[in-house]
Amino acid sequence: MGWVRRNLEMIVLILSGVLLAAGGIAWWVSAADTARWLWIADTLLGLVFALAATLQAARQHRPTVDIIAVLALAGALAVDEPLAGAIITLMLATGQVLEAMADARARRELSLLTARAPRTATRVTADGLVEIAVADVVIGDRLLVRPGEVVPVDGRLAQDSTFDESALTGEPVPVERPAGEDVRSGVVNVAGPAEILTTTTAETSTYAALVRLVEAAQATSAPFVRTADRWAIAFVPLTLVLAGVAWAVSADPVRAVAVLVVATPCPLLLAAPIAIVSGLSRAARLGVVVKGGGALEQLARGKVVIVDKTGTLTRGRPELADVITAPGYDADVALRLAASVDQLSAHVLAGPIVEAARARGLDLAMPADVIETHGQGVEGVVDGRRIRVGRYTWIAGPSPERWIRRVRRRADLDGSASSLVEVDDVVVAALLLRDPIRPDAPRMVRALRAAGVTRVVLATGDRADVGTAVGRIVGVDQVLADCTPEDKLTALGREAAHGATIMVGDGINDAPALAAADVGVALAARGATASSEAADVVLTVDRIDALADAMAVAKRSRRIALQAVGVGMGLSLLAMIAAAWGLLAPTVGAALQEVIDLLAIAIALRAVLPGRLHSVALSEEDRATLASLHEEHESVAPLVERLATVADALDAHEPDLADAVALVDALENDLLPHERADEERLVPLVARARGTDEAVAALSRTHAEIEHQVGRLRRLLDGIDGDPEPDDIVELRRMLYGLYGVLRLHNAQEDEDAFSLMPARG
Repeated sequence: MGWVRRNLEMIVLILSGVLLAAGGIAWWVSAADTARWLWIADTLLGLVFALAATLQAARQHRPTVDIIAVLALAGALAVDEPLAGAIITLMLATGQVLEAMADARARRELSLLTARAPRTATRVTADGLVEIAVADVVIGDRLLVRPGEVVPVDGRLAQDSTFDESALTGEPVPVERPAGEDVRSGVVNVAGPAEILTTTTAETSTYAALVRLVEAAQATSAPFVRTADRWAIAFVPLTLVLAGVAWAVSADPVRAVAVLVVATPCPLLLAAPIAIVSGLSRAARLGVVVKGGGALEQLARGKVVIVDKTGTLTRGRPELADVITAPGYDADVALRLAASVDQLSAHVLAGPIVEAARARGLDLAMPADVIETHGQGVEGVVDGRRIRVGRYTWIAGPSPERWIRRVRRRADLDGSASSLVEVDDVVVAALLLRDPIRPDAPRMVRALRAAGVTRVVLATGDRADVGTAVGRIVGVDQVLADCTPEDKLTALGREAAHGATIMVGDGINDAPALAAADVGVALAARGATASSEAADVVLTVDRIDALADAMAVAKRSRRIALQAVGVGMGLSLLAMIAAAWGLLAPTVGAALQEVIDLLAIAIALRAVLPGRLHSVALSEEDRATLASLHEEHESVAPLVERLATVADALDAHEPDLADAVALVDALENDLLPHERADEERLVPLVARARGTDEAVAALSRTHAEIEHQVGRLRRLLDGIDGDPEPDDIVELRRMLYGLYGVLRLHNAQEDEDAFSLMPARG
């Protein structure tokens, strides 16, 4: 029976088609009575089906056009027009099947959340460790949380430890918590064994509250009201009045039935769902899975976008930003040694360090005697030298050197994570890592505004200065920092006053807001999460700007659906007037209605054709050119950070220009040829892709400025005769910092305007 209920619409459609065709064959072979009874059976099938749909709508207190189908089918039987009734049944069943396809929504489950929740806890007792059910934890229990385990209930730490809190905050970098500080359930212990004193039970803990938030938000989500139901408010009374007038004036019930037959609103039941299904198909080709017609229409209506930061506007994973070395030490050597040891570390920062070393073409060695201190760092022997890579406090100690303090200050200002590299008990380098902004994020925000979004809000669990910096770069209207899942729900409620809301996120902590928003959009290119289960729209490509394309598809599909409905219902209205005047018999009216349906469907099918999108298509040759230039772009990136490192090391009292001379040589031999290649090959490519030379004016201007500044540096160094004066060092430092700023901005422009055109990697 369950299978029958799930496939009822398709069963009715098949039976209706078989009965109508069988009746046609019987009529063709002169078995008129058999044909009549087959069509009567078909009409009765449609009547039962339509009546059930009408009663269900009545129970839900919503208007429906199905009442017209009920009256038309009953009228066809009453005036002995079974063929007209059979045709109506086929139209009705077809519309129901297409509507079911259009409104089919992926089941929202909490499987990931519930599977991740711990079932047991380890209680510390006088007699040792005891495994208990999480439900049996009481306030005041001492619990042991082993490395890699999820904290089962909220508690207070007995010793320092480090936790991955991304499930609650969305932030990827582990957080160090000192003894005595509260720790929330749902976070993962990434250090050594940690002991906590419980302050809540499992039922009242943070993670349980997060699960309840998702459940409550899903339960209160308003159902999608299809276009047909809204039009029915005016269409149903109009049809009944016209049919009643036709019957009263002519005293012929057949005219009333004819009016009802041509009024059967198949343009609503067929054309609109087809346009929506076509839009769903078109969005899927762009890497956007929209879970049903309701979500597509709501996406088209979106006016306010609330977007998470980490993993959404940023990559969601730290990347090596800079290698700062002690005076006289080579950056590549330091990075190679650190990455060699990190090959055997599971720490969240180890992977990006290894990837950066390999991207620079460094030959990594396999370390020996590797020991990892959870939450602190890793050490091992590489090429006979003892290497340690890890936290600032673990390696530098209480009295670090001046250059290390400067690195720490810079990391704090930039919101970067840092790892120090120690070789044979000497700190030789600092590795700065940050979560970079997606190059397509600013274009996505601009494209959303062009698509009709009036307000964009950034809601992040990160601190205010980091969130504000990201928000300013991508161009949002407001930044909400230090947000919990509850704060995001509150923001959604507040922003709903400005229009339909769209929530964009990628973490478990975003699931409640994704479920509560009018449209939840999840990024799932890096794997399925609870966010994708709670969302209405899932981006399967690792490009946030695909959301703007999906919104354009949604608006176009909705517009075409309304056009199809308008044309179809307009022609139906004319046919109703003709039927009221007695110009159409019920069977002829049913056939005419089929013609109107076909026209409406043809209009609706336009939605499957490509429309105008903000993204651009590149030829294979252009893609290859972009990939080649991007590889060069990445290879010269260390030169940019080297500018700041060399400038930092310049000392007016003990001037040494050797590093500065070597740097300018590298700029002339490596950087400038790349910038010239960009001007010759990249600029014309971007201009073609964007359709205007204005799109690349800024790139060309900065190419010229970079060459000008490198030339000035060379002239300054050539002009220093003998020992440099302090003023020479000051000027040199100023020019290096200036060029550093220009190149940082220029590289960001190239990432956004040019290299964001590349297909998503990974």
